[in-house]
Amino acid sequence: MNNELAAGTTFSHYRIVSKIGAGGMGEVYLAQDTRLDRKVAIKFLNEEFSKDADKLNRFISGIISADTGFDSFALEGRRSS
Repeated sequence: MNNELAAGTTFSHYRIVSKIGAGGMGEVYLAQDTRLDRKVAIKFLNEEFSKDADKLNRFISGIISADTGFDSFALEGRRSS
C-alpha cells in the first residue's frame, strides 16, 4: 500500500511539491506555502514515533536548534487517507 502524497495535495495553505525523503521518524516533503509564497519542508511523523513523548521532545528540540534554510513544522501521527 502506497501512502505517499502526490504533488499538488494540499494541507491548509501548503501545497505538496515533492517528497524529499523518508526514514524511521516519518516522511519529509517540499511544499509551497501559498499564503507567504515560499518553500517549506513538512515532516509527517509516523504514528509510533509521535506517540513516544521522549522521542517527540527530542524531535522538537532538533527543530528549534536546526538552521535548515527552510521553515518546518511537524504533524503528529499519520495523515488520514
